[in-house]
Amino acid sequence: MSASRTKFYLDKQNGKVFGVCAGIADYTGIDVLLVRIGTVILTFATGWALLVYLVIAWAANNKPYGLYEDAADAKFWQGVRTNPKRSTAEVRSKFRDIDRRLADIEMVYTSRNQRLADEIDRLR
Repeated sequence: MSASRTKFYLDKQNGKVFGVCAGIADYTGIDVLLVRIGTVILTFATGWALLVYLVIAWAANNKPYGLYEDAADAKFWQGVRTNPKRSTAEVRSKFRDIDRRLADIEMVYTSRNQRLADEIDRLR
């Protein structure tokens, strides 16, 4: 897939007007209702939020169809966007755990374990 999963996109499938609030919610992982309420409050409080909303709607690209495989994939990429160092640390930790478990299996398999050898012989 050529689309970047860490880029901001308009989410017109889940959007109400232009998909800006749904895109922000998808990008940050915040509930879309809270983003919409915040946008309305900012619009009434400052007035410039509507202009920013329209500029984002004009400048941002539409979200590609099938960008995420499932909800877990979307959550993973939201975590990557918020804190990439933590995400890479989690992946490294998982790989270290897998590597350690494989090393344990290799040690049991390659060591001379009489009990294991007897059990294998019984299975034959």
